[in-house]
Amino acid sequence: MTIADILMLISVLCIWSLLLVNVVLIVAGYLYYIQIEEKPVPLWEGEMPFVSIMVPAHNEAKVIIQTVESLLGLEYPHDRYEIIVINDNSSDNSSVLLSNLQSKHPGRNLIVLNTDAVTGGKGKSNALNLGFAQSRGELIAIYDADNTPERKALLYLVSEIMHDASLGAVIGKFRTRNRDVNMLTRFVNVETLSFQWMAQAGRWKLFKLCTIPGTNFIMRREIVEHIGGWDVKAIAEDTEISFRIYMMGYRIKFQPKAVTWEQEPQTVKVWFKQRTRWAKGNIYVIVKNIPLLFDRSASKVRFDILYFLSIYFLLLTSLIMSDMLLILNALGYVTTTIASFSSFLWMLAITLFVVGTFITLITEKGEMRLSNIWIILFMYVSYCQLWMVVAAYGLYTYLKDLVFKREAKWYKTERF
Repeated sequence: MTIADILMLISVLCIWSLLLVNVVLIVAGYLYYIQIEEKPVPLWEGEMPFVSIMVPAHNEAKVIIQTVESLLGLEYPHDRYEIIVINDNSSDNSSVLLSNLQSKHPGRNLIVLNTDAVTGGKGKSNALNLGFAQSRGELIAIYDADNTPERKALLYLVSEIMHDASLGAVIGKFRTRNRDVNMLTRFVNVETLSFQWMAQAGRWKLFKLCTIPGTNFIMRREIVEHIGGWDVKAIAEDTEISFRIYMMGYRIKFQPKAVTWEQEPQTVKVWFKQRTRWAKGNIYVIVKNIPLLFDRSASKVRFDILYFLSIYFLLLTSLIMSDMLLILNALGYVTTTIASFSSFLWMLAITLFVVGTFITLITEKGEMRLSNIWIILFMYVSYCQLWMVVAAYGLYTYLKDLVFKREAKWYKTERF
């Protein structure tokens, strides 16, 4: 057996191990869907807790009014929640629009914090810390500036967390409201639904684990106070705070009936910048939490650490190595006797990817259509390959910042 054969075999084993893990998560996620589909969310019957909804916003004039108006219209006692918009060093007319909205809704708990380059402009974590300092709710809810939650979303999140003292946070589901704009937004729609029903629902079903997605979630105030707020060095503040919630002994639950609709990137350039930030931020969180693998008290979160390590390091390396070996073998530069077998496994992997992804889509109304099979297939050979570039570039920029001791910069997703 040649060195190329050994490297190819290792790559194939790594790829298939992760693929099978994802198949198990898809099955578990679908079982969770069946379990809760016909069950109504048990609503909280006692006095409704006071909730502080925080919305960090930087140059969000295109979307912020629609977001705040949807929050003002939530089906929740109006005197039991406040909305805190952190207008973070914006250079557009967001402050004027928000001021007009306050005048339009007198008597409502709508607070606008306008920061400048000195107090703000340092990223989402810093904005959330500023908003939290002004908040008074026993529960803290977060919504991104492009979100329009459904009317019962907050009610469902609150009811879930109030019924179970072991929950530190409850996350809802997010949907793509601009999915039909172009092929990219269709890919993103498939990706977000697949991730939520596989990674979120599947991990909750099997391990009672979820990762906070950054929007449409609620958490206990005492948690934020205990951990001292959001880590300002983390550009993936949602993943980072998830691990700290785990280490406090709390669980994070996925409640898919609490739905928000959000705007996704509509151009490859905007998508690439956003996803690179996610990858870079998650790599920071992985490196920060690697010591927990050897901490006995962190047994509940080892799966998540290993899962993220596998996706951002092991899978990326294996895919690049196997692709390079197949290309070099075809060009005659190396010889691998298992190239044909690897090609068979590659085709089988594509089949499993298409079938598994389609299974996650049939949980959503309007998504169970045959055209999605072709979209998923095209997505595999295009969009998924771009994800490898994103992960590799995210790792490169993380290492570059580490070597040159540069502060990670926050990239705000462009709105349309």
